[in-house]
Amino acid sequence: AAMRHLPYFCRGAVVKGFGRGSKELGIPTANFCEQVVESFPSDISTGVYYGWACVGNGDVHKMVLSIGWNPFYKNIKKSVETHIIHTFKDDFYGEILSIAIVGYIRSEKNFSSLEALISAIQEDIEEAKRRLDLPEHLKLKEDNFFHLSEGKTVNH
Repeated sequence: AAMRHLPYFCRGAVVKGFGRGSKELGIPTANFCEQVVESFPSDISTGVYYGWACVGNGDVHKMVLSIGWNPFYKNIKKSVETHIIHTFKDDFYGEILSIAIVGYIRSEKNFSSLEALISAIQEDIEEAKRRLDLPEHLKLKEDNFFHLSEGKTVNH
């Protein structure tokens, strides 16, 4: 069920997450609120995906995204966490994050240590960068979805 829904376009406000991405992992993530997470197709596979992301009316950047319960942290709520492959000067809580999920990397799994988790995430990031350079994925970076007027929240 991973690929049937792709590409998947989604937009929503960035909310404070668990605070682990930046602090524990050194890999900051943008989190969607529960309503946006619940709007995802119920049968979309948990795991790691890649695609494009845009904050507000900013530039479109490569991203890697986790959908699921993060077994290492034993989450009780499903989360959707986006790591944008770009360095931002400031936090952007409350901003609108627009994403296009274009491909699937791997299923969700647990890790024996924090180091193993960080290593896997770094590999996911490198894989996402490689795949997003493919012409069929590059064209989605220019999708009109990323240029919609302010205030429109749509998932499709």
